[in-house]
Amino acid sequence: MIIIILALLLVVGGYVIYLQSNYYRIEDHAALAVENNGENVLKTGDTYSVVTYNIGFGAYGPDYSFFMDTGEMKDGTKTSGKYGKAMSLESVEAHTEGALGVIEDLDADFYLLQEVDEDADRSYHVNQKEFIKTAMKDYANTFANNFHSAYLFYPFNDPHGAVQAGLLSFSRYQISEAERRSYPVDNSFITKFTDLDRCFAQMRLPVEGGHELVLINSHMSAYDEGGTIRAQQLELLNSVMSEEYAKGNYVIVGGDFNHAMGEAVAEGFPTEQKFPAWVAVLTEDDLADGVRIVRAENELEVPTCRGADIVYTKGVNYTTVVDGFLVTDNIRAAAENVDTDFAYSDHNPVKLQFELMK
Repeated sequence: MIIIILALLLVVGGYVIYLQSNYYRIEDHAALAVENNGENVLKTGDTYSVVTYNIGFGAYGPDYSFFMDTGEMKDGTKTSGKYGKAMSLESVEAHTEGALGVIEDLDADFYLLQEVDEDADRSYHVNQKEFIKTAMKDYANTFANNFHSAYLFYPFNDPHGAVQAGLLSFSRYQISEAERRSYPVDNSFITKFTDLDRCFAQMRLPVEGGHELVLINSHMSAYDEGGTIRAQQLELLNSVMSEEYAKGNYVIVGGDFNHAMGEAVAEGFPTEQKFPAWVAVLTEDDLADGVRIVRAENELEVPTCRGADIVYTKGVNYTTVVDGFLVTDNIRAAAENVDTDFAYSDHNPVKLQFELMK
């Protein structure tokens, strides 16, 4: 018995050392390579479009639930997700192809994609980054890594594994510079191994006549009890938006905010589940002066995120709007939530039409 206990301690201790020795954070202000860059320059007064879409690493079909998600039904039944990785290689390929089809049908000038795997056990090593880049060969692109983990041997019956993943952005217009900005994250012992190396990709695009469009692809923290880390992340994002707006630049932030985008959508959809603890609400009062949320015209008709603690059934799962856009007041903009009925991800895309004002 003593030998067995000692062996277990050695295994656990060795694994912890392995995790710690492979843990690192990517530095702030890291330059991002821009591939296939073009020469087209933005103009004031013209209309453009941008789409944000969290593709959920190709795992989240309607039958999928994720082990880190928990919840509760209105009758008091506790719920918890099942899987640590996608259900099969075939499902990853099908959902990635389906998400790409949605992207192509939306025919936007810019795309901001989140949870795109480059090499990960959870997605059976399907290189979603290269697959999507190959299809989007007429666009400039840049990639910011925001999840780089050693092998996570949890849950024990379906380990999440090792992951390399990030934010993939596309542009039909010239990107003069791109950099990776590091968000504050939870550095507590266990959480730092399981949460993402949160960041946003900041791209600068020249505008004819001077100034720039600062286009940001963002993915904020979700599992943050008390909201301390999310508040710090929002403080950083606000400071960047405020500084650029003060220079006369245009700023658009798109992505997965992991906040309900306004009080109306926090509990705006039919559900058989209780309001989940992970949901924080983002309002105009939380934003820097000169910055606003672009609320979709159909925001109370089409949610952008479903609870993944149970398989998806419309009207049963908790749903809300956590994806969308923030813009500065020198931009005219209108948004639409795109209804895929969560066929390929636990998120729906959002499309923004915008004009840079003179």
